[in-house]
Amino acid sequence: MPSELLPISACFIAGSEERDLPEAIRSIDFVKEIVVVIDARCQDRTEAAAAGAALPAQNLRILKRAWSGHVDQKNFATEQASCPWVLCLDADERVSPELSRELRELFAGGEPALSGYSVPRRNFYLGRWIRHGGWYPDRKVRLFRKDRGRWGGVNPHDRVELAGPGGKLQGDLWHSPYRGLTEHLEKMDQYTAVAATKMHEAGVRLAVLKMLTHPAWKFLRMYLLRLGCLDGFPGLAVALLGSFYVFLKYAKLWELRKLERLARSHGAVPVKTPEPPGG
Repeated sequence: MPSELLPISACFIAGSEERDLPEAIRSIDFVKEIVVVIDARCQDRTEAAAAGAALPAQNLRILKRAWSGHVDQKNFATEQASCPWVLCLDADERVSPELSRELRELFAGGEPALSGYSVPRRNFYLGRWIRHGGWYPDRKVRLFRKDRGRWGGVNPHDRVELAGPGGKLQGDLWHSPYRGLTEHLEKMDQYTAVAATKMHEAGVRLAVLKMLTHPAWKFLRMYLLRLGCLDGFPGLAVALLGSFYVFLKYAKLWELRKLERLARSHGAVPVKTPEPPGG
């Protein structure tokens, strides 16, 4: 453990994450505070797992809150932070030793001058690190001043929006997004449902041409142009499932429009697709 904890609040949103969250927390032994916002629907031991992983010197705050979508839930978590800087992580992410050292060096001379910093995210999938196909460096802004950053974007694809100049860190954030193909497909089903609902609510027009051409272009870009072919079978799986994600998103948008037309013709109200939990 470093002799002095950095003025950083590490913020998590979590669903049922008792399996992953402890390792994520143990990778941030340099932060002064840890804030964990748990989906109120969570029924497992996520809270106890988080409490058991934090160091005694760290201020650990665990809150339960009704799920309100990725963007709003993450903004709520950062608003609870008491430190001037926030480091936002997911339960399936780990701060690498290289990134940990870099963060300590960044704060060695006092608080950094920039508004925030992006980090390269290295994804581990099907037994290997994925280095191509658009999955690396997969830069994300994760460290920012609380008063100069806010989560934006469209659920479930959130992003940090900075009010001021940002910088780049070089140490990797390790990410294990899926335990296998089954979990990958399950999450795709959840996220494409949310994405289609958001497009439908925004009035996005569905063109059959998009449903045909965009998935094909996605595969070609990931597998050939971005050299996913160099990552072996996992690279092929990444490109194929990336293409399928795009198709599924537009197919579900088509389905929503059809259901809405049927509901109107029968005087009923279509059911809104719920968002998946965070973490």
